[in-house]
Amino acid sequence: MTDRRPRWVYEAGREPDPRYSLANERTFLAWVRTALAMMAGGVALHALGLPDTDWVRGLLAVLLVALGGAVTLLAMVRWARVERAMRSQQPLPAFSLGYLMTAAVVVGAVVLALAFL
Repeated sequence: MTDRRPRWVYEAGREPDPRYSLANERTFLAWVRTALAMMAGGVALHALGLPDTDWVRGLLAVLLVALGGAVTLLAMVRWARVERAMRSQQPLPAFSLGYLMTAAVVVGAVVLALAFL
């Protein structure tokens, strides 16, 4: 039994090498920085009035802020799944968060490119 949370992560298996757990935490924090940048980008689009088309600007701003929140949540889930896999000596989970981010950036770039035409 442990006092650390989430228990479903920390009660599984045995303690991994601390370097791996710390690397997993750094990866989580990198995802959070990415999410904050997305949220800041959404706020900046709205505040600066770019692009000129109101509905495109509003849509992109809302999507960027919402995606930033979703990425933060998914980063936490990924951290927990990776930590539990390391503790249980199981294969690491798939890198689905990277695919989501790639798709979001491509869609955002296309929408912005079309808005600036």
